[in-house]
Amino acid sequence: MPQSTFRNHVLKSIDPDDFALLQPSMHHVELGIKDQLEVPYQPIEQVYFPETGIASVVAIMTGGRQSEVGIIGHDGMTGVTVILGQQSSPNETYIQIAGQGWSLPVENLRAALAKSPTLGRSLLRYANAFLIQASRTALVNGHSKIEERLARWLLMVHDRSSGSRIYLTHEFLATMLGARRPGVTTALQMLEYRGLIQARRGEITIVDRSGLIKLTHGAYGEEEQRHFSIVRNRT
Repeated sequence: MPQSTFRNHVLKSIDPDDFALLQPSMHHVELGIKDQLEVPYQPIEQVYFPETGIASVVAIMTGGRQSEVGIIGHDGMTGVTVILGQQSSPNETYIQIAGQGWSLPVENLRAALAKSPTLGRSLLRYANAFLIQASRTALVNGHSKIEERLARWLLMVHDRSSGSRIYLTHEFLATMLGARRPGVTTALQMLEYRGLIQARRGEITIVDRSGLIKLTHGAYGEEEQRHFSIVRNRT
């Protein structure tokens, strides 16, 4: 497949010579809901480049408390820890919205990085963008109301989705936002009352994107657009 036909932004934007180093070792994969891509503190053996679907990077505390610290769609890749020279991550990464993508053995990625400084620089730019996303998520989770956090999260998923419908349960949303399920349910009802979304069991439809952006009060904005090169213009 020509590089230009790939939808994943990282693969599409790297230097053609660097892409040629990676392509022979890549495999097309189906990414099913709850598929585990990285296990906490276990060696990472594959990195993934989603074309469709979304993966969640989730931090887990002693006692089982969980909160999402990042999301990865066609804008990025898993394995930021590998790019930074480490073997494993303390976080879990798994698929929250099913899709397709490409996998690459870590040993092949490391071999390519050893051959090409330009590939390393390109992937480090993405790693920096992901860390910016994670830091903003921490800021928002600490200072924004739950409805603002929910609106930001829905917008970020919408950026990485092919349509306006998002298939998720209230329980899953609570885990992603580090909130209690009743609070998430109330926040969804508030967004629906304002005409911003339509919520059914296991399904949320974005109705008014610009209204959601306004509701975040700056929690979603230029950083998400600039650093992740989201080029879809939605209204």
